[in-house]
Amino acid sequence: MPKVTPFNLRTTEYEDWFDKNRFIYESELQAVRALLPEDGLGLEIGVGSGRFAAPLGVQFGIDPSKKMLALAAQRGIQAVFGVAEWLPFRDSKYEFALMVTTLCFLDDASRALHEAHRILKPSGRLIIAFIDADSSMGKRYAQDKRNSTFYRHAEFYTVNQVVSLLAGAGFGDFTFRQTLIGNIENLDTVQPAEKGFGQGSFVVVKGKR
Repeated sequence: MPKVTPFNLRTTEYEDWFDKNRFIYESELQAVRALLPEDGLGLEIGVGSGRFAAPLGVQFGIDPSKKMLALAAQRGIQAVFGVAEWLPFRDSKYEFALMVTTLCFLDDASRALHEAHRILKPSGRLIIAFIDADSSMGKRYAQDKRNSTFYRHAEFYTVNQVVSLLAGAGFGDFTFRQTLIGNIENLDTVQPAEKGFGQGSFVVVKGKR
């Protein structure tokens, strides 16, 4: 899986990004937190090193990178090896599932969202956070893909494309938050999450099963 290889080989570089871009990271955290259920059994799909699951209180995760899983375990996350397209969990197990900048790395996004739907309880929620392909950051990432360690094989989605994928998997009743609005290269404070989408490069959407 070429999309996983950089996460296995460049774990230190991955972790350093969060420390060097603290205000971007904390702005993203705040936007996700705004739509995350306050309680209930949750799972982060593509948990990585636990950078989001741990501070958000999501105890369980799954990821295809063993190096990332080791870091997640150090942060107290109970995570297993696996891929989003074939979740090793029974039907209707979780109250909510979370994906943070995971969608762009999936081999089959549609199948992964159907799997998320399967493992959620009736009225369960799926929260997806992603870089909007129509945003300034999304366009820059797409343009520089060939030179990127982690995004070289990524496929970026617009908000409309994500909503279409979610609806096709059986989700509805969508709610949105956005952040990273305007020029963020010298961001020196945490941006509050705003409702809607279309201005922020980082978009969070919550859909109901």
